[in-house]
Amino acid sequence: MGHAGCHDHHPDPEHPVVAIVAIIAIVAAMLLIAWARLEVHGTEDIEAAFAEPVGQGEPLPPLKSDSEREVDAAVTTGRFATGFSP
Repeated sequence: MGHAGCHDHHPDPEHPVVAIVAIIAIVAAMLLIAWARLEVHGTEDIEAAFAEPVGQGEPLPPLKSDSEREVDAAVTTGRFATGFSP
């Protein structure tokens, strides 16, 4: 009678087969998403990204001065303090 609340006879809920099936389902979902992306958008943008030389894009914007950074920080702080955040 003292063993009524024991769960010694039940298998572990995180059985290895369940974990393996979950991993297979995740991999299958990733492959289906990648396949759908290729079917919808094609490969032209991927090929163009690989064909473009690295570092030949648009120039970087100039760095901000210390005063501009302080103003940006103050504006951001004010937005969050008043509850208006993007």
